[in-house]
Amino acid sequence: MAGGCFGLCRLLRRKRKNRRGPGAGPAQEAEEEVQHFQPLQQDPGRDRPEEQDRARGRLRRAVQRLLKFMRVRRRTATTAPPELPAQPDTSAAELEAEPDVSTAPRDCAASGDMAPTHVTATSDTALMDGTATFDTALTDAETSSDAAPTDVGAKADATTESIADTDCLPMDSVTDAPSLDIWEEKTVSNVNEVPAIVRSIHQWLTCRVSPEVRPPIAIRRLAHAHPGHVVTTLLHCAPACDRAAAILWRTIASSATTAHEVLPTLLRVMEDWPLHSVCTSNGDHVDVFALAATLALWLMVQELQCQDALFVYAPRLLLALLCQVSMSTEQMPQEVSTFWRGCQELHGLPAHPNSFVVQTIRALLCRLQWDQELVSVERKRGWDALLSADTHHYAVGLLAREMRHVLVPSYGPLARHLLGLLSTEGPRWELPALAFLVEVLDYLDVNTSPDSVLQILARHLQSQCPERRRLALRGLLVLSVDPSMAKDICSLSEPLLELLRDGDGELVTMTLSVFRNVLRDGDNSDEFSSTAPRLAEALRPVFDNDNSHVQLLSIRLFREVMEVLAEEGTEPWEMQVRQSLVPLFFRWHDENQRVAEAAREALLWAASFLHRKDLEQLLETEQPFRFCDCLMEKDISHRGEHLQQALPYLQSPQEPLREAAVRFMGVAGWHMREWQQDLWPILKGLTAMSEDDCPSVSNMRAALVATYSRAMRAPPAPLRRPMSLQQPPTTAQGPLLSAAAAPADAGPN
Repeated sequence: MAGGCFGLCRLLRRKRKNRRGPGAGPAQEAEEEVQHFQPLQQDPGRDRPEEQDRARGRLRRAVQRLLKFMRVRRRTATTAPPELPAQPDTSAAELEAEPDVSTAPRDCAASGDMAPTHVTATSDTALMDGTATFDTALTDAETSSDAAPTDVGAKADATTESIADTDCLPMDSVTDAPSLDIWEEKTVSNVNEVPAIVRSIHQWLTCRVSPEVRPPIAIRRLAHAHPGHVVTTLLHCAPACDRAAAILWRTIASSATTAHEVLPTLLRVMEDWPLHSVCTSNGDHVDVFALAATLALWLMVQELQCQDALFVYAPRLLLALLCQVSMSTEQMPQEVSTFWRGCQELHGLPAHPNSFVVQTIRALLCRLQWDQELVSVERKRGWDALLSADTHHYAVGLLAREMRHVLVPSYGPLARHLLGLLSTEGPRWELPALAFLVEVLDYLDVNTSPDSVLQILARHLQSQCPERRRLALRGLLVLSVDPSMAKDICSLSEPLLELLRDGDGELVTMTLSVFRNVLRDGDNSDEFSSTAPRLAEALRPVFDNDNSHVQLLSIRLFREVMEVLAEEGTEPWEMQVRQSLVPLFFRWHDENQRVAEAAREALLWAASFLHRKDLEQLLETEQPFRFCDCLMEKDISHRGEHLQQALPYLQSPQEPLREAAVRFMGVAGWHMREWQQDLWPILKGLTAMSEDDCPSVSNMRAALVATYSRAMRAPPAPLRRPMSLQQPPTTAQGPLLSAAAAPADAGPN
């Protein structure tokens, strides 16, 4: 058998030499070999007679026996072969990843006698195309192989030399093309092989500079079977997504089922900023940049076939991208900056990663065909707001609201996912996550996890960050609509009462609304009773808030709270109600008619609560300064308290309130005329008033200052009652203490 094989090899060698001619060199030999090799790669069996097929099969078996013998002979060689010049061979990694393709030693590229081992992967094609008269050779080879001599050891050296001379092809041209087929046909049962195979495929693509290179479909099958290992290996060996990695990511995305398997792993990496620690199947512990996963997602989004998979994971993808925008805007570690500079130069991306992440969000919405939402966010300048640290949380909430009608089925699971993230120790992106949670909180079944929701909101309610407090209040406002949450919200009364003293009108408004929602359900009165007294006391200063809406809500809430307390009896709460009379009296003169009407209604209820029929009658007939006179006349023991409450209104920004305060000082001075020391606060307050008031207020103030100054210098004597207080008022809001009559008649006797 060996003798026939040796003769066949010599025959093939002579045929090639005759066809090349005496002047052909090694380069021409290699070119001819490639020309013979390529057509067989495309269609090796085209127009082949049946007899030739049988003959070629016999030749194939003979060649395989020959190569097996040659490998045994090489292992027994005692002399080192001459070294050949190094040639570029990208199949080394492939052979390492596929140990079953050839049993030849790994250093075959450096030894001349090892050159034939490259033909083992393609022995069926490389050696079968050596001559045009193969039919005769095939018959001879088959006959000779049956009668092969047993003393083949004597001809081993000659055989090796003969075949080595026939191997004139470049080392990478033979093995590279079939390596794709090997990967596509190979079934990987051991996950430890996956990283090596992925790196080999990536290296193979890296060495191919042709833009028309066929993408290895094997990566899709491998990613579908082992998505986690493929993703982590690709992110590790090509974090910046070079040309080869970009081809692989797009090939993966071109299959909807494979993309569906790969996206969860990408999500986990994207959510772990800035580095995600992973371990590949071969035990390689690596850290992967979250931005590397975002870059891979950006490449995948460009493939239409992955649209369905993207829709399934759209809520979490959107959330992860929004959080990356936030973190890359506020905190950029040096290692991330260095990594991103390389990505920017490679792909021509924006200079700052937060701009690229916003670009990825927009590409995601386009791929999902959510054009209406994309345009709506653009019209409201949401994309620009995302790039600013001051407005980022607002833009997150805006995007969550715009996505509401397309993501409603996913908002419940998304809210639970957010709760899990915010419940962890020291979450890295609390503000955007909290902003998104507030928008989807009404889709969460709070009965399943009320404690975790309230714990998260309570923690942020006491934060020093005003934005976190605002978002926590918005969350409580959503929960307060549910009657079952009233008792739990009442447990947060202390931080809520603290917020009533905040200078931010929006915070105070939301706090008041939370209390009103809790109080509206009559079944919650028992839980609210312990909070009501402190709330009533905290509400009185809020009557004078600069925000008219806050004033209106506080007055209405005060009345509702006192009605709840009145059910337990009037005596314990008389002081609370009495202390509210003067602030409510001045709000009765507010420029905002809704506030003025609410204050009058609250005064009517307070007069009824205190059993003051005289005050009720004056309120019903709308005689405000007769009301003031009656209050100071009969509530003798609390005149000083009422005066102290009225003095700040002399500096009110509203002119009607300053005028009412000046008139109140005239009434108070008349009733407190017996003690000159009590006139000092009135005189001091009037003197501190601005000179820019309207003429009527300025005249009244000047007259009262002059009168009280003379009274303080003169011996103690009672002041005369102002003339206007002895006559009924002409109109409900008309002047009861005229600028001329009151000062003229208010001197000492």
